[in-house]
This record gives sequence, C-alpha cells and structure tokens, in this order.
Amino acid sequence: ILLAQRLGKKRVIAETGAGQHGVATATVCALKNIECVVYMGEVDIERQAPNVARMKMLGATVIPATSGSKTLKDATNEAMRDWINNPEDTHYIIGSVVGPYPYPEMVARFQAIISEETKKQLLQQTGRELPDYALACVGGGSNAMGMFYHFLDDESVKLVAVEAAGKGVDTGESAATTFLGKEGVLHGSRTILMQTDDGQVVEPYSISAGLDYPGIGPQHAHLYKIKRAEYVSITDDEAMEAGLECSRLEGIIPAIETAHALAQLKRMKFKGDENVVVCLSGRGDKDLTTYINHFGF
Repeated sequence: ILLAQRLGKKRVIAETGAGQHGVATATVCALKNIECVVYMGEVDIERQAPNVARMKMLGATVIPATSGSKTLKDATNEAMRDWINNPEDTHYIIGSVVGPYPYPEMVARFQAIISEETKKQLLQQTGRELPDYALACVGGGSNAMGMFYHFLDDESVKLVAVEAAGKGVDTGESAATTFLGKEGVLHGSRTILMQTDDGQVVEPYSISAGLDYPGIGPQHAHLYKIKRAEYVSITDDEAMEAGLECSRLEGIIPAIETAHALAQLKRMKFKGDENVVVCLSGRGDKDLTTYINHFGF
C-alpha cells in the first residue's frame, strides 16, 4: 500500500482465494483511505463467506469471478485484466508468489518474516536457530516461501511443501501441481502448472479455497527442480481429519489449507530429538461451514 501511495495510485486491486489476502488488502486500504476492489471466485465467495463480510465491512468492493472453475485462478485472471486496462490509476497488490517479476520476489521477501520469527522462537525454546524439518502448505506458495526463506541456504533443514490432492491425484479433481503439471507459463511467469497437451490450463480442485490453484510460484518450481524441497500432496479427507484432530488436541481450529500440512506431519516419522516446524498459515473460522458440512456437526 505504501508503494501504491508512492506511485500516486488512487485505486488498489487484489485477488483472493481463501479471503485472507483480500481482508488484509481491504484493511490497509481503509487505513490509507484508498479505493479497494477485490476479485474472488464465485465458488470461493460462497465457501469463505465470513471473510467476504469482513472485506465489505472494511469498505472493499468484492467482484465475483464467474468464468472457469470460479476459484482463485479465475480471480487472478480478472485482477490481471483490470490491472492491464487501468495502469494509470491502479496498483495491483498480488496475494501470492505468482505473477510477473518482481511480484514473486517481493511477496517472498515480505512473507520471509515467518521464517525470521521462527528462527528467533526456536532459539528461545530449543537453543537452536534451525529446525530439522519445516513444513508448509502450497497453493501459489506464499506462506511456504515465507517459511522456507531463511532456511534455503542451510541444507540441514529439510523443506516439505504440501499440495492439495483434492479427491485424489488420479481422479481428475486435484490441485497437485508438481505431480500432475509440467513447465509452462501462467499469469506472467514460467513455472510448473497443470495443463493439457496443447497448453490449456486444467481446472484445479481442492476443498481448500487457498490451495485451489493450477500452478505454483516460479520460486517453488525452481526448488522442486533442484530438489531443495520435497513436494507432496494430501487429499481432502486427510486434511479434514487432521484439522479436526488439531482442534481437539491443541485447541486450535486450523484453516483447511493449514490442515494439509498437518496431515503430512502425521504421515512422517521423526527421531525423538528432531525439531519440526509446521507453518500454521491460517485460522479455521472462515472454514467452519465446510467443517460442519464435512463432519455433519
């Protein structure tokens, strides 16, 4: 928002899937008295209603994306179109490590506060700055890049990125990009994305709005290619069970995005003295309706 002000922009736009980035953008726009427009998939507007209400209360205009799968990819498409057509007065605050340069690098650096704080907390609690493992969920991949950022040069830290397998990687209803995708161009960056043989984007699916994206950010594509991070996938059912278990064991209702990383944690085996960090990327109040419908509470 400070960059938008410095550039003299009078209007700010954003895209959002889970709604968290939309709420954050609406908040700073309200603080700075700048017009705010948020694009959000029609499906996501329905399943993330609490965050839609927050954005509107903060004064933002929420515009539904009604094409394609009506989720995050389509919201990003609409935001890109708006930005291209209104370059003089509009600044685009992108919500993940996707899009054209320098957006992926900018977002990664801002999100790096996650791993910076993690190192400080680990030092206080364990006497060590570095964990043995760092886990995070991945849609476009902003929270994961933030979690990994300050550990990238330390090969002793094993990085695990968790994608959404949806109903299963072989079902045709999935967002497991690294398993199903190949190299291509999406939203202005060369990366790995799910696509047909003739290069058309395959519609993704996940029960989680924030992971429902057909690609990963270009930095993640690089980490995958050089094998610096391991990319795995978790199904809807596995994530929902992990979210419920976390709620009952820790008193924390996690976002369904986060629950994918928690489900991967359950799969893994560790030694007794290993330190493992999972990025709790969001809280689950926005997902209560989905939890209720899934478990029949």
